[in-house]
Amino acid sequence: MHAFLRRAAALAAFVALLWAIQIVNWILGYGLNPAFGLVPRHVTGMDGIVAMPLLHGSFAHLIANTPPLLVMGGLLMATATRALLAVNMMVVALGGGLVWILGSPAIHVGASGLIFGWFGFLIARGLVDRSPVTLGATVVIGGLYGSLLWGVLPGQPGVSWEAHLFGALAGVAAALLIRSPVHAPRLRGVDRP
Repeated sequence: MHAFLRRAAALAAFVALLWAIQIVNWILGYGLNPAFGLVPRHVTGMDGIVAMPLLHGSFAHLIANTPPLLVMGGLLMATATRALLAVNMMVVALGGGLVWILGSPAIHVGASGLIFGWFGFLIARGLVDRSPVTLGATVVIGGLYGSLLWGVLPGQPGVSWEAHLFGALAGVAAALLIRSPVHAPRLRGVDRP
């Protein structure tokens, strides 16, 4: 239970950090976005691979990203306890790297690539593992956020569909490559056969 609370606190701290960065970015007239956003095929924009999920274009942008961050992040931390770091590293590095290589010439910012990565991971993981817990997470995520799939298609001005697409693909890759079975909670003081 303590480990779950630590992970929940880490998720809450991450979302609070996003809001703190947004306030600073707003005060600076969104000057952090051109300085640290992902700029495809520019060496100076490579740091955006890591910084892109931390920056947003407006308060409305961050407000739209906060609920799926909390819901999917909660399901991820509850079901992928031993692989959280590896999954997040793969989604950020692979998804962001593909945006840097193949993305349209713009400044890409926002946590939606991370959200789509978590979405791809949670959906694919349920289908790969087929455990009741991961299948349940797949059903919940599919029911709540299945319409996200439209976000991987181009067409909305000012929206990085590339971050959505490559984030989702990175999440699926993480589900296929990073094994993190859901284990029953360990009981203290009980002998196991």
